[in-house]
Amino acid sequence: MEAGSSQLLRRGIPHQILSGSVHYFRVHPQLWRDRLERVRALGLNTVDTYVAWNFHQDRADETPRWDDWRDLPQFIEIAGDLGLDVMLRPGPYICAEWANGGLPTFVTDTPRTAVRSSDPAYLAFVERWLDELIPQVAPLQSVHGGPITSVQVENEYGSFGDDAEYLAWMRDALRERGIRELLFTADGPTELMLDGGTIPGVWATATFGSDPSGARDLLSKRRPDEPFLCAEFWNGWFDHWGEQHHVRSAESAAKVVGDVVRSGGSVNLYMAHGGSNHGLWAGANHDGAKVQPTITSYDSDAPISEHGELTDKGAALREIFAAATGRAVSELPVMPGMAAVLPAQRIAVEPVADLLTALRPLTGSVASAGVPTFADLRLSSGMVLHRARPILPRGAHRIYLHDLRDRAYVFVDGICQGRLDDVDGSAGVEVVGHGLPVLLEVLVEDRGRINYGPLLGADKGAVGGVSIDRRLVHGWESVPVPLAGWGTDDLNDLAGAASDEAGRPSYDSAGLAQASFEIDEPADTFLALPGFSRGFCWVNGELIGRYDSVGPQRTTYVPAPYLRAGDNVITLLELESIGRAIELCERPDLGPSEPYVETFE
Repeated sequence: MEAGSSQLLRRGIPHQILSGSVHYFRVHPQLWRDRLERVRALGLNTVDTYVAWNFHQDRADETPRWDDWRDLPQFIEIAGDLGLDVMLRPGPYICAEWANGGLPTFVTDTPRTAVRSSDPAYLAFVERWLDELIPQVAPLQSVHGGPITSVQVENEYGSFGDDAEYLAWMRDALRERGIRELLFTADGPTELMLDGGTIPGVWATATFGSDPSGARDLLSKRRPDEPFLCAEFWNGWFDHWGEQHHVRSAESAAKVVGDVVRSGGSVNLYMAHGGSNHGLWAGANHDGAKVQPTITSYDSDAPISEHGELTDKGAALREIFAAATGRAVSELPVMPGMAAVLPAQRIAVEPVADLLTALRPLTGSVASAGVPTFADLRLSSGMVLHRARPILPRGAHRIYLHDLRDRAYVFVDGICQGRLDDVDGSAGVEVVGHGLPVLLEVLVEDRGRINYGPLLGADKGAVGGVSIDRRLVHGWESVPVPLAGWGTDDLNDLAGAASDEAGRPSYDSAGLAQASFEIDEPADTFLALPGFSRGFCWVNGELIGRYDSVGPQRTTYVPAPYLRAGDNVITLLELESIGRAIELCERPDLGPSEPYVETFE
């Protein structure tokens, strides 16, 4: 692929990129081919994907994985088999509403390391990663007969910094390791962002959701000899817990896309198919006052929904892409039929272990004077149970969690005193003492690593410590709760912690609960949890993700590959209130909606 003289060329022939983003790490690998077939049937000729570094490597002493769900080459090869080109966006930072923006926490937690800069400590990490990544993808470039036709340098860097030396280093690092395809940068269409994110000799593209003519004019003034590409057209948007589901009308999206392609420009839909933030991979934003965790669904109001359905928006865009290639819609590849869905049913839930009864036996405790953070414990995600035995003076007092990141539950002698989050942690919870030592337990929950902005890589936990009134509490024993690493055996061990009735929770309290059901054949379903408050859900030992009654999403998509013929078990670690039943629904419910409004921050 070449981008010169205002014309994009593919193998010397004028070309228009009609692309859509699909993230392999958000789609179960057994569904990769199905979702890519749907992208092709949408009328697109290209698929775009990020590479999530932390999805492949969690610890510095581990070799990156490229198997099963992490088989990036297989995803790219499937795209190629279907006749799709691939725009590869290897980061190392990707944003993507993905935990920590795709950077492993062993990088961002390393003291005095300036991420996304020419800091030698950071570049050393990136060098080792690229030495592992590039050999996986370089053979799949178009020059070697593969589908990769373009590769991004970093990602929307102009929204973060102005280290031109770093961007030049990234460009050269890709070239030195064998990347031969067209390189590009992508930034918001403002002078500030383009000043910080573009680099000489690398194709400059824009990301936006509206005003394509304004973006085109700005880029053409700066790069008059380059073709126009909207590297991310935001035809929908993501959601935070506690907000509404963001939507964009088919008419609005189709108008902008039509304006771009009819004027000869290229476009990449972000997202063409969003998928899901299964596990604990959902990231978070920060608005300057509070953490804004991203929900489990990444449907993003995309043309192809989270469960693979062609939406009204998809149908409208399909007509535009057909026209752009001189075909009728009937001449496009056939859109695959929808997957089977389980019949709706209600399934009884059994509480099996009180929350603290289940967590207290966990091993791996760390003793320290102050409260350790997630970085201190080398924990990327999950929770930490902190324990101390301070004297609680007579009378009323307040327990404060200083500089609390996310959410925490405070227990005194096994009784929950209250829930605090990053906004009200400094308000504390009121307790009454009798001048005796108490068992103080603080369960801190990480709700998502920040993926965008200056707080990228921020630590998690009760960072400023815990105090009774103004007196700090010392002498802690802290147990990491690595939820993402648990499987069936671990969940069974937790359930076995309740060896007698005293260890079993009641409904409407916190704890571990299970439900089982039988099916003849696996099929898709949508899980609703009426009566539950917030927590984590496993299906047959696989962590599907978080749930939270604040919404917006009211159901969680469970693709058929998570289920099996015969008996299936759903396990719920509920932090506040166990419900009496779960529901398998035949349709998704992503909650009340509001229009997406474009902003450049």
